[in-house]
Amino acid sequence: MTPAEQQHFFERMETQNASFRYRLPSKPDVGRFIDNLIRFLFPITQDCRSFTLNTADTYRDLNRQLTCLLKPLEEHLSADKDLTCEQFFDRLPDTYEALLLDAHAISVFDPAAVGVEEVIAIYPGFYTIAVYRIAHVLTELEVPLLPRMMTEYAHGHTGIDIHPNAKIGSSFFVDHGTGVVIGETAVIGSNVKIYQGVTLGATNVAKSMASRKRHPTIEDNVIIYANATILGGRTVVGHDSIIGGNVWLTQSIEPYSLVYHTSQIEVRSLAEES
Repeated sequence: MTPAEQQHFFERMETQNASFRYRLPSKPDVGRFIDNLIRFLFPITQDCRSFTLNTADTYRDLNRQLTCLLKPLEEHLSADKDLTCEQFFDRLPDTYEALLLDAHAISVFDPAAVGVEEVIAIYPGFYTIAVYRIAHVLTELEVPLLPRMMTEYAHGHTGIDIHPNAKIGSSFFVDHGTGVVIGETAVIGSNVKIYQGVTLGATNVAKSMASRKRHPTIEDNVIIYANATILGGRTVVGHDSIIGGNVWLTQSIEPYSLVYHTSQIEVRSLAEES
């Protein structure tokens, strides 16, 4: 670029940057906070480096980290950043208990799990649920954008996309998980189990629908098997139902329903064909 072209480019960037509504914390800082908080709650894995902070010191450091993340968003918060941080940590014991229920549900239901420790340390489903529950608290405290940064961080690590505004009950189980998508206005009850590739999505993605319920409601004790797609804000899957693999569902079903996809599979002998 010539000096004049370079100057024009810099001015273009400055004008665009001035138009942005939000200033955001850095993505690496968001990721560090999430991983440090989960490690604080569940110190099951041990870092090879020496770790000198005790529990109280670590707790104070996490408070400092969250306050730092909230600072760029301060003018958009419904309360002072320090109060918002305090309210978040006041709810941490409830979040912790909810995550223990999630881990227990996965450990009990998955025959491959050898214990709760394995679930907490290794399972991508549990990790994503943990990040979701942490982020969801911040959405309830009316913190903009930061919750979505957290769940997108988990999405990038696990391939599981849960919007932080979704409402999810206790003892939630995502098995394998890759490709799971749970939309912003989805409502999920307690003791629900979801397998890989499941989508809880919208039938209409128009921007004008943003304030409406666009994603389905899944009642208690439902199992949704791999690659099922359930769409629509008026779609309700009744409690204690089973949704089979590859099902495409856009209408409500009664409790205790079994929904399954049928396809014709034909097997031929290559020897007979020759």
